[in-house]
Amino acid sequence: MTDALLSIRGLTKAYPGVVANDDVSFDILPGEVHALLGENGAGKSTLVKMIYGLVKPDSGEMRMRGTPYAPSEPKAARAAGVAMVFQHFSLFDAMNVAENIALGMADPPPMRDLAARIREVSDQYGLPLDPWRVVGDLSAGERQRVEIIRCLLQDPKLLIMDEPTSVLTPQEVDILFETLGKLKAEGTSILYISHKLEEIRKLCDEATILRLGRKVATCTPRDTTARQMAELMVGAELHTPTREGRRPGEVRLALKALSVTSPGQFGTSLKAITLEVRSGEVLGLAGVAGNGQDELLAALSGELRSGAGMVVLDGTAIGDKGPAERRRMGLLTAPEERLGHAAAPDMSLTENAALTAAERQNIARNGFLSWNRARGFAREIIERFDVRTPGTENAARSLSGGNLQKFVIGREVMQDPEVLVVNQPTWGVDAAAAAVIRQALLDLAEGGTAVIVISQDLDELMEVSDRFAALNEGRLSEVRPARGLTVEDIGLMMGGSHDMEVADA
Repeated sequence: MTDALLSIRGLTKAYPGVVANDDVSFDILPGEVHALLGENGAGKSTLVKMIYGLVKPDSGEMRMRGTPYAPSEPKAARAAGVAMVFQHFSLFDAMNVAENIALGMADPPPMRDLAARIREVSDQYGLPLDPWRVVGDLSAGERQRVEIIRCLLQDPKLLIMDEPTSVLTPQEVDILFETLGKLKAEGTSILYISHKLEEIRKLCDEATILRLGRKVATCTPRDTTARQMAELMVGAELHTPTREGRRPGEVRLALKALSVTSPGQFGTSLKAITLEVRSGEVLGLAGVAGNGQDELLAALSGELRSGAGMVVLDGTAIGDKGPAERRRMGLLTAPEERLGHAAAPDMSLTENAALTAAERQNIARNGFLSWNRARGFAREIIERFDVRTPGTENAARSLSGGNLQKFVIGREVMQDPEVLVVNQPTWGVDAAAAAVIRQALLDLAEGGTAVIVISQDLDELMEVSDRFAALNEGRLSEVRPARGLTVEDIGLMMGGSHDMEVADA
C-alpha cells in the first residue's frame, strides 16, 4: 500500500435498489497499466467516477501516495494529478482543437501559446495534431487525440481511459499503444477499461475484475487467456457463437448507386453505394466512425429519403417511404446512439418497447395501445437478453450502456424482421453479452433474415459475416467474401488504402 500511487480500500456506493460498488479494494502502482474489467453493470463506471470526483462514495477511503484522497469534483481530481479520457468525447464540432482544449483548463494561456504547447506535446507522444483544425472535420481517431492531449497537458500521475480503442482502426490502436508505452516509461499510471480482452493481454500489467459490484479476482493478463478473463467476469463458462453452414437465398435488399447528402454540417454524404443482401446472409460493413455509417443507416431506415429506385426491398422501390412503412414491410434498424435515437431516455422500457414494436407485436390496435402487451414484450426482451434492470417500468436512462444496448438490439431481433440493419450492435457490452447478441444475429440469418452489421469491431465482423465491405468517406469498397480476409486487410480498407471501386455485389 505504501508503494502504491493510488490505494483504494473498501469503496462502497449504493443507489436505490442496487449496490453499484461493494467493499472494493485494490492498488495502482506507479508506472503500471492496470485493467479494470467486468461485465455490464459490474460497477466499473461508478468506481472510476468516484476516483475522478464525479460521485462521492458512501464508505471506504482512497489514498494518493499515502495521503488521503477524496475529490469533491473533477477539478479537485485533476489538481491531484488524475485525468480521464471518456468513452464519449466531450468536444464542440464548430470549435477548433485549441479552443476545445482551452475550455477544459481552469486558467488557459493565450491561444498562440496554447497552440504551441499542443504541437509540442502531440509530437512528443506521437499523436500529431493541428491545433487550428476545426473538430468537426477530424476523424474519430483524431478526436480522441484531442481528448488525450487535453489530459497530457495536465501532466497527470494517473490517466483513466474508458474504452479508448472502440473508434480506432488497428493501425491507430498501434499508435495509441506506443503513446501509452511512453507514458508508462515516464512513470505515469494508467487505469484502462476495455471489453477487448486481447488488447488487455497485450497492454496491461495487472487486472482487477469486478462482478455485481464486488472485486472477485485479480490476474496478470499476459499469463491469462481472454476466455479465462471473460469467464472470471461473468462467473460462468463463456458461450461461443456458432453458425450453421447455409446457402444465401433470394435478394431481399438492394442498393443501387445510393447517394444521399448528409443533413449535418460535419456529416458524410453517401456516394453511389451499390450492394445486395440476400436471405440468410450476414453482410459486415466496417469503417472508422464518421465515414457515413450513420447516414447509411438513416437512408435504410427511412429517416433520410433517397432518389427513386436507389433502395429496393423485395423488388419494391422504397426510397420515398418513411420509417413506419418500411418497418411494416419488414425492414428494421437499430442505430448506434442508444439514448435519444434508439431509446427515449425518460420513457420506461415498456414505453420504449412499444415505440418500434407497436404494429409488429400487435401492441397497437385500432388506434389504442395495449400496455399489457407492451409490458409483456418488454419482459420477454429482458429475460431473453439478460437485461439487468429492476423491472419494465424503469426509465431507459437508468440502465447501464451495455444493458440498454442489449434491450435495444433484443427489441428489434424479437420482431422477426425480413431485413435487419444494426449499427455497432455490441458497442460497450461485455464479452458474454456480445456473444448473446452475435448469436441472435446469426440465428436470425439462419432463419432467413438478411442481416447487415455495421461495426468498428473487426473481430466481431470476422466472426459473423459471410461477406464484407468497408465504408470510407461515404464510399463503399468492393464487397468481398469474409473468409480469408485478415484484420490487417480490413484495417487498410477502413483507412481507404485500397481501390475504392463501387461494389457490384
